[in-house]
Amino acid sequence: MTMTHFGPTKLDATLIPKIARQWGTPVYLHDQEYIENSCQQLLSMPNPYGLHVRYAMKANSDRTVLRVVTNKGLDLDCSSLDEAARAHAAGIPYSRMMLTTQEVPTGAERAELEEMIRAGLKYNVCSMQQFQLVADFARKNKVDLSIRVHPGAAGGGESATRDTGSEYSCFGVHLNDVPTVKALADEKGLRFTQVHVHIGSGGDPEKWRENIDRELGFVKAYFPDATTVSFGGGLKVARMPGEKQADIASLGAYAKQRIEEFKAATGRELQMEIEPGTFVVANSGHIVTRIIDKKLTNEMNFLIVDGGMELLTRPLLYGSEHPIAIVRQDGTLLSSEYDQKPTTGLKSFGIVGRCCESGDSVRLDKEGNIVPVLIVEPEIGDYVVIGGTGAYSESMSPENYNSHRKPGAVMKTRNGELVLIRKKQVREQLVQNELDVKL
Repeated sequence: MTMTHFGPTKLDATLIPKIARQWGTPVYLHDQEYIENSCQQLLSMPNPYGLHVRYAMKANSDRTVLRVVTNKGLDLDCSSLDEAARAHAAGIPYSRMMLTTQEVPTGAERAELEEMIRAGLKYNVCSMQQFQLVADFARKNKVDLSIRVHPGAAGGGESATRDTGSEYSCFGVHLNDVPTVKALADEKGLRFTQVHVHIGSGGDPEKWRENIDRELGFVKAYFPDATTVSFGGGLKVARMPGEKQADIASLGAYAKQRIEEFKAATGRELQMEIEPGTFVVANSGHIVTRIIDKKLTNEMNFLIVDGGMELLTRPLLYGSEHPIAIVRQDGTLLSSEYDQKPTTGLKSFGIVGRCCESGDSVRLDKEGNIVPVLIVEPEIGDYVVIGGTGAYSESMSPENYNSHRKPGAVMKTRNGELVLIRKKQVREQLVQNELDVKL
């Protein structure tokens, strides 16, 4: 059996033509066993007085993925009312969700938020305005709140666009405003029973440790009612060779030590909470594309595949890299960039999609120029499989650009069965909300 590796997961290359024949290309592919193993690894993270793990559902909001994650014991972190409603439609109770959002709901949306909170949703206050609007409702309904604090310090994102803790980021109640919000809460008899800080995604683990120390400091100073401290998510995942993944055991051990020291100093036991998304699903996912054309310029060889930036925008948005495998139409693995096999007989190709956009490529440099990938030369009709795409691909891509339809998604189940979990869009769905206005 031919195997290729994308991060810690494995993909059977012989499945690729089978998937393509049954459901067409491009198509997303997920691995249930990998997701479940990631969940278990997180739930086993060292902690002193209990650990609560929430999945940041913005990473991948598909209902089957949500069910796999919550069935393994993770609850949800939602970034919008619509995410919370979407998860509820998948059968997940609001009592298993926390809402951390930039939204300030009014009117019908405000009424919907209140119903969600009554049903058990945890509301994470992220601004002075949000607090002022929810305070009277929370007091009347005896609801305890969470608060997201902007630490006012250098963030920990892998890039500026993923940094949520610096002064150039607007997420959370700024530390300077915390005394004011706390005083208002005290006046109304409201309690903040959870304190939350998220400094960014995919950054240096040392920044994560610094955040633990910083957060426990202002929990001690301002939040005597806090029983839970959330250190956010953003745990680094190794998609490419040479990348170093976050050491969950080491980070958990550090947090455990600091929380135990907090108890020694204050007598208070704090439950620990984290909210990873990428760590749970990133390396569970692949995108299967088919080579539809080959071109040659004076400078570069090109492979044109039938799915690009409309499926995966991370290379264009962040300069992110994803491992590439080339699979023949008969299921033979030609080359795997992650395994760096083979090491000879390779040829340089720029791999691009169908969009009318110069940045529609699987790999770009900091200036946005296409970076060629070294692979065994394939033929038209062979497959390019892009790894590490389980997070922030389906959920974040500019679907319908150039009126391309969002592809379907398949899950490889725990027992090896392939199951369609989302159908490909039909053409009628591209225009279903457009009105036939006569001008």
